Amino acid sequence: MRLASYKWIQATAPDDSPDLPPLIVRRLGLQDYEPIFKSMRYLAEHPRPDRADEIWLLSHKPVFTQGQAGRAEHILNPGKIPVVQVDRGGQVTYHGPGQLVAYLLLDVRRRKLGVRGLVDLIERSMIETLGQYGIAAEPRSGAPGVYVNDAKIGALGLRVKNGWSYHGLSLNVRMDLTPFHGINPCGFEKLEVTQISDLEPELASRELLLQEVSRRLTNRLLENLGYIAPYTD
Repeated sequence: MRLASYKWIQATAPDDSPDLPPLIVRRLGLQDYEPIFKSMRYLAEHPRPDRADEIWLLSHKPVFTQGQAGRAEHILNPGKIPVVQVDRGGQVTYHGPGQLVAYLLLDVRRRKLGVRGLVDLIERSMIETLGQYGIAAEPRSGAPGVYVNDAKIGALGLRVKNGWSYHGLSLNVRMDLTPFHGINPCGFEKLEVTQISDLEPELASRELLLQEVSRRLTNRLLENLGYIAPYTD
């Protein structure tokens, strides 16, 4: 796929942090899963020290993705939705329209950022974004992601290769949650799944809600990485 064909912005470093590496944010719209997976894996397999870090924001057409250590028994009834084996951590999850996905392609060596630190940053960014809608979310020990009243609203899975991270997070905004019933989400039996539009019903009909959440999450991710938030509410 031609990444340059999509909208992108360059993150701005504050005056007191001029040495932050360049970072590009790309908006890729609704995409099939496999071309995106192959593209980000290729970049991690062919690192260049002069390449900017990137964050890709998008949604996927319906797909189940199974992590590299995923167990088949957690896929209960996929129906006609394809199941794709991938190389991130974690078990099986679902992606579909109305869910916000952010992939973080970062040179973690250059940033001196460990996997635990990156996981904490991602979870904090989702929690802060949800807080802007009056939704109190929290992480859970031993189960990466963010939860509201024991229901999962945001998932994450990562891989680091050659010092570059890829894969990232998914945040349920306004989508059909039915396919989650066909799996044990993230490998947890009977785990409930929720989304922003169910927790705040007045948002269910808000026009361009997904784009609004995307801008707010982008602000939080960039600020937590040390950059200036590019969007105003």
